Amino acid sequence: MSGDQAAPASRGVSIELLSAVDLGPEIAGMAGRQLRMRKVTIDPGGVFGPVHDHVGRPGSVYVLQGTITDHREGESTEYGPGPGWPEDSDTEHWLENTGTTPAVEISVDIVSVSTA
Repeated sequence: MSGDQAAPASRGVSIELLSAVDLGPEIAGMAGRQLRMRKVTIDPGGVFGPVHDHVGRPGSVYVLQGTITDHREGESTEYGPGPGWPEDSDTEHWLENTGTTPAVEISVDIVSVSTA
C-alpha cells in the first residue's frame, strides 16, 4: 500500500451481525473458524478505517445501497449498488462514503472465532 495514503479513524459506521455458522462441525480442518454475514452501514461522510488487511479473513462484499469508495494501493474505486469487491490475503484497504445517502453493504467472511 502506498505510504502516503492516510486513513482516518472509523466514524459513522454501524455493523449488524445477520448470521454466523460454526465451520468446525461442517468442514474438516475448519475448527475455530466461522462463516459470518454482516450488514455494514456507512453514513454520508463516514469512514470504515483505519487501514486494515484481510490476512486469514477472506470475504466478499455486495453493495445494497449508495456508493462506497474502496481505497487500496494508492487507488480509489467506487462501488455501488451491486457486486462489490473480494477481500483476500492481498487486500489492505479502508472505505468511505463520500455520497449524500447512507451506503449499505453485505459483507460475508470467514473469521477466527476469537475475532468474530
